[in-house]
Amino acid sequence: MYKKIMISILICFFAVAGGYAAEKGTSKAAKKMVEQAAAYLKANGQEKALQEFNKSGGKFVKGELYVFAYDMNGVMVAQPMNLESVGKNLLNEPDSKGKFFRKEINELAKTKGSGFVDYIYLNPVSKKEEAKATYIQREGDLIICCGAYK
Repeated sequence: MYKKIMISILICFFAVAGGYAAEKGTSKAAKKMVEQAAAYLKANGQEKALQEFNKSGGKFVKGELYVFAYDMNGVMVAQPMNLESVGKNLLNEPDSKGKFFRKEINELAKTKGSGFVDYIYLNPVSKKEEAKATYIQREGDLIICCGAYK
């Protein structure tokens, strides 16, 4: 009886762990999601794209991966996991370690147009602060972003 209970517990543990692993994104997947969001923006226009980017159950939210966006002044224009931040200028707000990562995102968008920025951020799935690598791509006056927690 004890053996059956232990096997059942182990099966449940691996099923939950496997489900969590399936939700975890990679840097490669984050970059692909940004590229898909940029294509959606080009095909549908900014207004419709931002509406879709802001949907918590939309096509640009997959487990820990979600698209968010800033304007070129550091104002959050899309954030499906924290709609309260939309419309706020976050350029001068650091992560918990004091890094002004949004300034880095903004500068990278202006100088190179795309690339990765690393920082610490609250993971909406695990509810813990974790290291995050975010891929950014400038499209017109928007900076489209998606990050993978490490």
